[in-house]
Amino acid sequence: MKTKGKLFRAFGATSVAAVTAITMAATTNGGAASNGALAKGAPVTIGISLSLSGDFSADGLAYQQGYKLWAADVNRAGGLLGHPVKLDIVSDASSPTQVVTNYQKLISTDKVNLTFGPFSTLLTLPAAQTVNRYGYAMIEGAGGGPSVFQAGLKNVFDVTLPVAYDLQPFAKWLTSLPASTRPKTISYVTSNDPFTQPVVQEAQKLIGKSLKTVYNNVFPAEATDFTSIADAVAAAKAQVVVLGSVDVPTVSAFMQAFEQAHYTPKAFIATAGPDQGAAFIKAVGAKNADGMMVPNSWYGQSKNPQSMKMVAEYVKKYGGTAAGVNADIAEAYAVGQVMAQAVTATKGFDNAKIIKYLHSGVTLKSVQGSVKFNSLGMNTAQTAYTFQWQGSKFVEVNPVGDPGAVKILFPKPAWGN
Repeated sequence: MKTKGKLFRAFGATSVAAVTAITMAATTNGGAASNGALAKGAPVTIGISLSLSGDFSADGLAYQQGYKLWAADVNRAGGLLGHPVKLDIVSDASSPTQVVTNYQKLISTDKVNLTFGPFSTLLTLPAAQTVNRYGYAMIEGAGGGPSVFQAGLKNVFDVTLPVAYDLQPFAKWLTSLPASTRPKTISYVTSNDPFTQPVVQEAQKLIGKSLKTVYNNVFPAEATDFTSIADAVAAAKAQVVVLGSVDVPTVSAFMQAFEQAHYTPKAFIATAGPDQGAAFIKAVGAKNADGMMVPNSWYGQSKNPQSMKMVAEYVKKYGGTAAGVNADIAEAYAVGQVMAQAVTATKGFDNAKIIKYLHSGVTLKSVQGSVKFNSLGMNTAQTAYTFQWQGSKFVEVNPVGDPGAVKILFPKPAWGN
C-alpha cells in the first residue's frame, strides 16, 4: 500500500528526541558514501531496515518478499554489472528510533554499498535523514507522505505516486455523478497518521460542498479499539464514507461495526487495507469485501508486461492468484528496478552519481509503470487509480474512461450479500 504512512503508536516526544540525537550523532561519527569501487565479482550489498515485527510487520514482511524477489531475478540475470546482489536486511520492530540505529550500523559497520528504504512515511523520514548524512541515496516505495518531501532532502526517491494524489480519481467520479444519483451526505474519519491524514484532507478539499459532511473526525494513531469511533460513523448514516485507514485490521474493525449496526454506505473507500489482496479477503470475507474501494497505483492484474512477469513469479513461488498479490510486493520490486537502472546508467555504485542521475529528469520503467522524479524526489509520472472488490475480483474502476477501467459497483451491496 500502494504507497503508505502507518501508525505512530507508542512513540511520542521522547522517541522523536531520541531519533534527532541519534541522527545528529551520525554526522559527528563521520562516514562517507560508497564511491562505487568493488573488486571483480564481489557482491554488491544493499542495506535495508524493515518492520519484521511490531505494528507494520505485515507490510514489512511483504516488502521483504518483494525485495528478495527482485534480487533473485537480478542474480539469475548475472547480477548488477556482474556483481551478485546481497541483501542485508535488519528488523526495526516498527520503531523510528531503531530505524535510525539500523541504517547507521548498515553503513558505518556493515559497509553496505547501497540502501533501500523501510516501510511507512513514519520510518522513511528519519531513515532518509540518517542515510543522507552519509551521502547515500535512499530509493523507497512507501514513504509518500508530505513530511518526507517537505524535509527537502536531495537523496530520497519515492518510486510510488505521492499519497496526496491518491483520492483524486475517486473525488472526481463522485462529484461528477448526475444530481439525481449523486449521494447527498459524506463522513470523513482518519487516523492522525502522516500517510492517511493528508490523503483524507485532500479528498475533503476536492469534494468540497458537493456532498454535505455529516461526520468528520481524526482519531489517535495509537488507537487499537475502533468500536466507539465506528459506531459514531454508523450513527451519522452518511451515504459515503472515506476512511483514513492504515492496515487491514483497521478497515476490518469498521466494516464489522457497520455490519452490526445494519449500516451500509452507498460508497465506502479506505486509504489502505483493501489493496492487501488475499490478506484482506481472509480478514473480512469475500461477500463483505464486495464493493469496497481503495486508491493505489498498481494492482496484481495490471497489463504492464514487467508486472505480469513479476506476478507470475510471485504466484509460482508463494501460491495464490494475481488478484491476491499484495501491492507492497510491487512497490518493493520497483525500488530494486529503479536502482538497477541507475547503477547501469552511471556504470557503478557511486551514490553521488546515482543521486545526480535520478534528479536528471530521466524517465525509468518499473512494474508499477513509469518513474520520473521531481526535485523533491516525488514520482510525477504515475497515474492514480481507484480499485474495487467486485465479487472475488479486484478491478480498476477509475479514472472513468481509462482503457482498463470497469463500471463501478454502485451502490455498494449490503454486508454479506
